[in-house]
Amino acid sequence: MENPFKFGSIVEDEYFTDRKVEREYLAQILASPNHAVLIGPRRFGKSSLVAETLKHMNREIISVNMQMITSPEKLAETIYRKYFEKHPLDKAWHNLSHVRIVPTVAFDSVTGSPQVTLLPGVNRQVVLEDAFSLLEKAGQEERLVVVLDEFQEVMKIGEGLDKILRSIMQEQKNINYILMGSQEDMMKNIFLRKKSPFYHFGSVVHIGRIPASDFREYIEDRLPLYGRGAGIADRILSFTNCHPYYTQQLSFQVWFELAKNTGKDNAVERAIDFIIQSHDFDYSRLWESMNKTNKTVLLKLVNGSNSPMEDKTLPSSTIYSALKRLVSSGILIKNSKYEIDDPFFRLWIMRNQ
Repeated sequence: MENPFKFGSIVEDEYFTDRKVEREYLAQILASPNHAVLIGPRRFGKSSLVAETLKHMNREIISVNMQMITSPEKLAETIYRKYFEKHPLDKAWHNLSHVRIVPTVAFDSVTGSPQVTLLPGVNRQVVLEDAFSLLEKAGQEERLVVVLDEFQEVMKIGEGLDKILRSIMQEQKNINYILMGSQEDMMKNIFLRKKSPFYHFGSVVHIGRIPASDFREYIEDRLPLYGRGAGIADRILSFTNCHPYYTQQLSFQVWFELAKNTGKDNAVERAIDFIIQSHDFDYSRLWESMNKTNKTVLLKLVNGSNSPMEDKTLPSSTIYSALKRLVSSGILIKNSKYEIDDPFFRLWIMRNQ
């Protein structure tokens, strides 16, 4: 029997959990000429939500991970490459007839995938206008969906890039943009600050944890019969605090523990131990890469501190800088309080301190 839980990649179809309200709202936005802004921590299922919503809409999608973009020129090259991947070469070249700076396109002899480069020193605004106008042209028959993931990186890629992109995007009529980001403070600063070029650019959707009642039903429906109604789903959710990714991961391993039929009483604990042991090297390397202040803050959180800022052994500015670093790197999540994102890493720290 196939394990019914999935994690580590986009979750769709029978593996997808809940998000009915967010799915319906996103579908309504995409059925209009408007744009969506999805804000939520990493591994909370933003990409899965988009994939599940678009699955039945039969819309062409261009998706770019902004974390992999190192310059405005690289963004333009990536857009061209994504476009060439989806369109026949003759049609693609025909649509390039209007561009002012023509990119160099080569195709890998083994994979056949396109490689796009622009001459160094080109005018960044011109190449971006050309690339995004190509997307606008592609959406003439039916609006194109363009997904820019980790959009907060726009503030780091190039000075004034946010202004250039907004000036281009606000004139387009054939594209629905989905702008996603995991850094909540930065995303709010981009879309909710009045002086920002992207102020109120799209409808903001906050992606939080899945309600425990919905997750419990989802888990129990997929556990072996003898594992249902035994409080196992509640123990899983208590450990993961309903985090979508880690709940799927732990449920996946619990299913294996139950399938081995070695007893259901401590199946969750065995699964937790297995996952921590399998990631011991990764956690050790992550811990050793941290400076003393980061480690101090994490130890405070592990040992029950709701607010590391209350610690008087270090200057407040030092603690605040550490918290910002840890949130930016995805190790911490900031909700009503700071939390360690990975519950297995949290327990690893607790066991090894």
